[in-house]
Amino acid sequence: MKFSFELLKTDKTGARLGRMSTPHGEFATPVFMPVGTKAAVKAVSPEELEAAGAGIILANTYHLYLRPGHELIRDLGGLHSFMHWAGPILTDSGGFQVFSLGKLRQLDETGVSFRSHLDGAKCTLTPESAIEVQEALGADIIMPLDECTPYPAEREYAVNSMNLTHRWALRCKKAKKDNGQALFGIVQGGMYEDLRRESAKAVTEIGFDGYALGGLSVGEEKPLMYGIIARSAPLLPAASPRYLMGVGTPEDLVYAVEHGIDMFDCVMPTRNARNGTLFTRSGKLVIKNGQYEKDSRPVEDGCGCYTCGNYSRAYLRHLYMSGEMLGSRLNTIHNLFYYAALMRQMQRAIKEDAFAQFKRGFYSGLERP
Repeated sequence: MKFSFELLKTDKTGARLGRMSTPHGEFATPVFMPVGTKAAVKAVSPEELEAAGAGIILANTYHLYLRPGHELIRDLGGLHSFMHWAGPILTDSGGFQVFSLGKLRQLDETGVSFRSHLDGAKCTLTPESAIEVQEALGADIIMPLDECTPYPAEREYAVNSMNLTHRWALRCKKAKKDNGQALFGIVQGGMYEDLRRESAKAVTEIGFDGYALGGLSVGEEKPLMYGIIARSAPLLPAASPRYLMGVGTPEDLVYAVEHGIDMFDCVMPTRNARNGTLFTRSGKLVIKNGQYEKDSRPVEDGCGCYTCGNYSRAYLRHLYMSGEMLGSRLNTIHNLFYYAALMRQMQRAIKEDAFAQFKRGFYSGLERP
């Protein structure tokens, strides 16, 4: 099966319903991708991921390049076989992780040199090698190497960073083999709306299978991020998938879907689960709070996840307070189920041309005590 994207319906708000096909299966959009940084979504098995409703997952090029190495994964049959996940996989280029290294990295026209956070060894990623690594991993959707513009950033820095990302994007496209993998372009430009417009034009002129908004949720205030999303998403081709990288909360997802975004990834559901925070229709539930010590109810009444079907808040609190690994597993199963269910609810609302009503109900639910 080749990569393709079909836009099935656009709600009157601008929210979009679509279907994406990849060599490893199809899924509906809008979609949330659980993050499996090191070829594993923390605390859960692939079978549990599938049961939670995950249609596609994300893995990280930077981490797999360092350990165990892309050649080893390739020789063992590729990432799908290596991690026992039969569904679609998207790999990011490692640009954000390199950005996070700060002073441990040096960036120039050639690419980025950095010290491994594992052993301090000197490593280099170029646009060409980032593509080579992702081709060896065998992901269904791959990303070009880019520079994630920090926040705050002076305009001159944002301009130079954006232009470097464009030059790297062209090199990535030229380096990519015709092997069935889809390559998405990344729009940068910091928090400058005119640069976002310029970047969207440049990246779409290069031409990619899909388009992503990068460089958001990097410390900026929420209204600023929302403004960039609202004014940047419509600049991306309507016939192609639109991916918002590294975002975010359930509220973020609802806002971005309304403005035409199709794909998301974020560590929030899994990281929050390990920290004892569970997502519900009424908002966050912090399981360590004393009020749940004797609470026999599930995390959320009516939730169809394995955790809610079998365990009480009191037991989950006990596991968390005792430092038991099972607590992280059960919390993660619930949070991933919640995120997948939220995306299905939005898909249904778009299909029925009722996204505005869904949004009102979503936010009124969060206001309940």
